[in-house]
Order: sequence, then structure tokens, then C-alpha cells
Amino acid sequence: MNAELSNFAARLGHVTSWVQEDHAFNELALELFALQFKYNPAYQKICSGRGLTPKDIRDWAQIPFVPTAAFKELELTCIPPGERTAVFHSSGTTEQKPSRHFHCAASLEVYEASLWKWFERNIIYRRRRGNESQISLHFEEEVRDSSRRLLLHYDLLLLTPPPRSVPHSSLVHMFETVWRELNAPESVFVGKLDGDGAWALDFERVTAALSGREYPKLILGTAFSFVHLLDYLAEKDLRCDLPHGSQVMETGGYKNRSRSLPKAKLHSLISEILGIPLDNIICEYGMSELSSQAYDVQGSCFRFPPWARVQIVSPETGREVSDGETGLIRVLDLANVFSVAAIQTEDLGIRRGSGFELAGRAPLAESRGCSLMTADKI
Repeated sequence: MNAELSNFAARLGHVTSWVQEDHAFNELALELFALQFKYNPAYQKICSGRGLTPKDIRDWAQIPFVPTAAFKELELTCIPPGERTAVFHSSGTTEQKPSRHFHCAASLEVYEASLWKWFERNIIYRRRRGNESQISLHFEEEVRDSSRRLLLHYDLLLLTPPPRSVPHSSLVHMFETVWRELNAPESVFVGKLDGDGAWALDFERVTAALSGREYPKLILGTAFSFVHLLDYLAEKDLRCDLPHGSQVMETGGYKNRSRSLPKAKLHSLISEILGIPLDNIICEYGMSELSSQAYDVQGSCFRFPPWARVQIVSPETGREVSDGETGLIRVLDLANVFSVAAIQTEDLGIRRGSGFELAGRAPLAESRGCSLMTADKI
């Protein structure tokens, strides 16, 4: 394994409490860009074609961003073929060629550390601190230890197939990581693959899991899965009164597979049918090409962790738009150590200070949604 990249990854794990400072983030971003330019041949070719090298870059916003579509055609990775142990595919219809984000043991370690730390702060510690919308970026050990003791007091319900059925899904790998960190019991994955390989729910297992009353529920899934669950419960005229403190995290993504609902309507139905207060419904934004996720807590706006930065840019000029304006979402994710840190998405966002409000897909962009992951990508 590449020693320079591995050393950077190890250092990154120790700086996440202070990397929110702009100068610190910029220093790390420039260092990582130089390493990825050196060790990622496809990325180096893209940068050189634009006439940009590490010698030309002084600010992280100048680092060349790669469109997510490029991950479909190029091997945008620093990991040699013989060291690749996993690959995450983007979700989409069966006709679409998926993006490929290659991983090795070291890159998965960074991915899992990144996803868990920000999930923990936005989901677990949020419960501990009385649903505060602003999550502190600094952690006292006493709070950490006290909160970790609460981790055993969740009943986890994951509305996806199990990892063995969809090994190329970054979302399911994320859920598996959460499951492991929470030390949750077995049989929490209540999804399955239907006859055409699309994601479906085992409703018998879901309703059995919802019936337990001992601990609060933590239900994670795509918007597509929640629509199917809510439709089933409504058809059976079933309503849930889940234990106090239960939470939902929905990840969006249900194009071409079910009726689409505005977020407010979906959350209203979740609250009405599952008995979960609206304040306890959290949205997550992520993609297979990234190693970090953004969360929208209490309907404010999405925010990435301090080891990532987001820009909302004009598709015409590439420049950052003003607050309140709409543009394409760009992310520079330091946790993408072994691939490309700077990603240009096909999603539209409305700039809200240092965060953003999700505004859908850019025109002509392919439909995307984790619930469209199908068996032919396994």
C-alpha cells in the first residue's frame, strides 16, 4: 500500500476536531491534491489537460473537480488493481453504467471512520443533547463515554437488503458500519431483492420489528423504501406508536420506482403512521463517489463534516453562487484519500451559508437513487 497516502489517512483521523479551521483545511486539501496528482494516473491526466498541477494551486477551491460521470469511464483511483478489495457502484437504472469507487482495507477504514463520526454527532449525540440542531464539533470524553453507553439502547431497523446481497452498495456498507458500531442484534436488515433484482421490503419482518416496545427505534432507509412501507401500513390500516426517542433517517432516492413525494409530505406521513415526531426525522445526502455524508437536521439545511467543504456553483460559469441562489453541488472530501477528493455532482442545491438545501437533479442528469441498485451490479 502507498505509504504517503496511508500516512495522510492516519493523520486525518487525528485532526478532525480542528480541521474546521479554514487554514488547516486548505493545507490538508493542497497536500492531498499533490498526492492524488502523483498517484492517480487518470486524475493526473484530467488535471494536466486543464493545464493545472499542484504548483498552480494555492486554494482548495482551485483544485480541479471531477464530475461523477467520469467515475463511469475512468479508474479514478490511487489503488493498484491487485490491492483493490471492494468497489462501490452508483445506483441507477439497469440501462445506466454505474460509477465505480475502488477501495482497499485502508480506504475502507477511512470511509467507515468518517461516516460513523458524523453519523454519531448528528444522530446519536443529538438524542443525548435534547435534539439540539447545532452539533458541537468538539467532544469531551465524558460526553462520548456517556453517549456510547446509550448506543446499546436502540432497536435498529434497516430498510435495505443485507450486505451479502448488495456488496457494491456504499449505502448498505454504511448501514452495516452503523449496525456494527451500535452493537445491534442480528436480523436488522429487513430488505430483500425482488424478482427483477430491485430492492424491496420483507413486510412480515418489518412489522415484527416495529412491534417491539423495549427501546427506541432507529429506522434508516431510502425515501423509496419508506414510501413502500407507509403504503403497506396504510393499506393494512396499521398505525405505530413507537417508543419515545425513536428516530428516522431517510436518504432520498425513489425515482422511477414509486410515486415521488415532496419531502414535507413524506415526513408528514412518517410522523402520522409511524408515530415519530417531525423533529426526529433527519435527512442524509451522500453518494458512492464520496466518503462523507451531509445531514439535514430539523429541516434547516444539509451540512457536511468539517473535513469536507461544499460549494454551490453556476453551471454556466463554474463560480460560486450567492446565498439563496441555485447551482450545482461540488464537494471536496478529505476522506476520499485514495481516489479523488474534489467531486462535481449532478445535483442542484440552494446555497444556505456554509450549507445547502437540496433542489433535485440537474437537467439531463441520469436518474439516481440508492433504491434503484439492482442485482446485475453485484
